[in-house]
Amino acid sequence: MRTKLNITEGIFPMPVLMVATYNEDGSVNVMNAAWGTMQERDSVVLNLTETHKTVQNIKARGAFTVSIADAAHIVEADYFGVESGNKVADKFARSGLTASKAETVDAPVINEFPICLECRFIEYQNNAYGCGVIGKVINVTADESVMVDGKIDMSKVNAIAFDPYTHGYYKVTERVGEAFRDGLKLKK
Repeated sequence: MRTKLNITEGIFPMPVLMVATYNEDGSVNVMNAAWGTMQERDSVVLNLTETHKTVQNIKARGAFTVSIADAAHIVEADYFGVESGNKVADKFARSGLTASKAETVDAPVINEFPICLECRFIEYQNNAYGCGVIGKVINVTADESVMVDGKIDMSKVNAIAFDPYTHGYYKVTERVGEAFRDGLKLKK
C-alpha cells in the first residue's frame, strides 16, 4: 500500500548550492539554491526567479560561481537561503565567511566551501515550464583538504543535501557502489 503525499517537489536528494555573485559595489552576494543541476557536462541550470538579487547580479556581471555546501557550514548555507540580498546588503559579511576572486570569471569563490564551479552566464529562460539561469562551467576548483591522489574524495567534502519532504539537511558522505560497473553484474 502507498500513501498519497501533498508534495510535488519530491526528488531527494536535492543539492544545496551556494550561488555567488558580485553586487554593483563589488561586495559579495550569496544565495542558497536547492533547485539546480547539471544540464549537460559543462552547463549548469539554476531554477531562480528574476526577483532574486543574485539573478540581477548574474545578468549584470555575466558570471557566477556555484559551490557545494558542506556540513561544517550548515548555519551559513541556510542563512543564505532565509535572508534576501534585496533586503540585507551585507548578507555575506554577516556570515563570517571569506571570498576570493574566481580565476576565470567575474564572480567570487567562497573559500570555506570545498568545491566551486566558475560559470559564465549564457541566458535566462522564463516560460510556463520553469525559469532560470543557464551557465557554462569554465573552471572547477577544489580545496586541497578534499583531494586524495589528485581526485576529489566526496567523503571528505561532507556535502549536504536538502530533503523537501521534511525540510531537513543530510550529509552525503558514504560511497555505496561503483557507477557504470555494479550494474554490469546483471548484464548477460
